[in-house]
Order: sequence, then structure tokens, then C-alpha cells
Amino acid sequence: MAYWLFKSEPSTWSWDQQVAKGEAGEEWDGVRNYQARNFMRQMQVGDRGFFYHSQKDKAIVGIVEVCAEAHPDSTTDDERWECVDIKAVRPFVTAVTLEQVKAEERLSEMVLVKSSRLSVQPVTEAEWLAICAMGETQPD
Repeated sequence: MAYWLFKSEPSTWSWDQQVAKGEAGEEWDGVRNYQARNFMRQMQVGDRGFFYHSQKDKAIVGIVEVCAEAHPDSTTDDERWECVDIKAVRPFVTAVTLEQVKAEERLSEMVLVKSSRLSVQPVTEAEWLAICAMGETQPD
């Protein structure tokens, strides 16, 4: 299993909206960055990810699971753009802020710290476990 982080502005797509989609999940559409798209092409059903509220909150608020592998993004006719579908697994007991992530020495090499603008990014297993512990949330 691989681990990822999905960033969304809560005013555009929030954790609550993701949860409301239930088991069917929702396309992680609208990504127009080649590196983020390429990460989605690597994802497999069952991979887990953090759901991160960007902009004002700047916090990891939940865990999602990839429920459909990369396919054409339905929001465009441009064949270059693909997306995965994700479904909510569980909320974090305690949201983990970007400030907390940056303050944690074990996370200093995390993509979120080094390239915080990337909307879809990989997370190492060690980072996954550390952040779940920080958020008092079961990692599996």
C-alpha cells in the first residue's frame, strides 16, 4: 500500500462533502499539474491518503482511500488529464496543522513541508504513522 496527501480548499471541496459521498466516493478532478497527475497514475485501489484542508485551515482532517484508479477527468475533454476516485475512511480525532507538521523534526523532508503547493503528493510510511499518531487517529 502507498500513502498520499490530497489538498483541497474547503470552500471548493470540504471533508464534509467528501464524507457525504459515502462508499461511492468522488473523482479527485480538476488537477492541472503534471506532477500531481503522474502521482495519481501511480495510485492503486486501497491506497490511503490524508485529506488536507488548504488555505485558511491548513490542516490534515481525515483519511481517504483510493476507490478507483486513474481514469479520464470528467471535467475536461483534454486527454492529458486523469484523476482517481477517493472515499472518506475516517476523520482525524485531532486535526494536524501545517504548523505542527513543520515543527516535527521527523517530518522535515515531507513533500508538504518542501513543496506545499502541490495538490497531490506522496507520503512515506514513516510520515503516515507519525501524522496519524499526532492526530490521535488509527493509521489502518
